[in-house]
This record gives sequence, structure tokens and C-alpha cells, in this order.
Amino acid sequence: MLLADRLYGGSTKLMDYTNVPTTVFTPLEYGSVGYSEEDAKLKFGEDEIKTYHTSFIPLEWQFNKVFERMAYVKILVRASNDKVVGYHVCCPNAGEITQGIGIAF
Repeated sequence: MLLADRLYGGSTKLMDYTNVPTTVFTPLEYGSVGYSEEDAKLKFGEDEIKTYHTSFIPLEWQFNKVFERMAYVKILVRASNDKVVGYHVCCPNAGEITQGIGIAF
């Protein structure tokens, strides 16, 4: 609708891509939804953003003991209301995870 309004209706309203799930499909996928850490701190303030980091071994890597590989997740949360404003993941099948998280945003 926004594109049609811009092309044919003379509107200047831009699309907000902040909460659109995005995935980079490389051998180890990267997915994100919401704000980056820098953008969240600029928008809400440095003290308002709590950052959580975690790592885990995906199920498909559980049985390969030759390589010690870990997946990574970063979650950005507003301190005042505990609302998640950013989610970043680097692991196999990150596209499916990101798509599911995007529905919750």
C-alpha cells in the first residue's frame, strides 16, 4: 500500500523496516528483528537498554565432537517495561528462528 501510494498517490510516507525479520543466508545464517544495539541506545537512551548475550550448541551440531562450535544470540530489552526491541542470532536455520520471532514483534 505504501509503495502504491508513493508511486501513484503522491505520498511521501516511508516504510518502517525496523520490525521486519531479516536473514542473511550464508553457510552459517544470521537473522535479526528489531533494532541494532546502537540504534536502540540512540532511540531509547543508553541506560534504557539491557543487552543479553548467550550461546548454545544447536541440535544438528550435538553429535559432531570433532569441532567445538557454538551458536550466538543477542537480545536487546527495554529496562522500563522489559519489552524486547532487538533480536540477533547467528546459527544454522536462523531464518526459521527469525521468522518465528518476527511474528511476536
